[in-house]
Amino acid sequence: MGDTRLDSVCVFCGSSDAAAPALLASAADLGRILARESLALIYGGGGVGLMGACAKAAHEAGGQVLGIIPHFLKERERRLDIVETVVVDSMHERKMMMFERADGFVVLPGGIGTLEEVVELLSWRRLDLHGKPVVFYNPGGFWEPLFALFQHTVDQNLTPPSFMVSWESVERVEDIVPALRRGAPEGEDAASDVAQLT
Repeated sequence: MGDTRLDSVCVFCGSSDAAAPALLASAADLGRILARESLALIYGGGGVGLMGACAKAAHEAGGQVLGIIPHFLKERERRLDIVETVVVDSMHERKMMMFERADGFVVLPGGIGTLEEVVELLSWRRLDLHGKPVVFYNPGGFWEPLFALFQHTVDQNLTPPSFMVSWESVERVEDIVPALRRGAPEGEDAASDVAQLT
């Protein structure tokens, strides 16, 4: 087997400071783990909620962090100026750059914005537009209603059964990076054909 390429990880997650303290702490734990494992964090560029907790912790632990934020969200999501941040014109540009820069994806608990990002990511996976690993952090079954909805579409013959292995779900923060590494493409397969997505 060739070497797997996992140098950077995109984290999708909630941007609400009203999130449960345990979720904010878990996001910070992930940031520290990514720094320790020398994995660059790619994220939405804000300083609030799980997003900010993860990025601040990664930065403080000496990790490489790249935020990508559209200009209209700089104030609402309180751009985190202590890390490298790229300001883009649109949500579409933000998601595309996050996708291009990342070798794998982690989905922490989040709201409608996180759902929008991950459904598009999994849709691209369903269309064979990428093979990058996707790992859900699923504390206390947070994502089970979403997984049940996915299964419902399979049961109704609207989504192929193979879709249900497009991601991995873990309940402990320390299991996230091992799960990413298990799913990372090898050799030439590591390079995504981004041109197909544009």
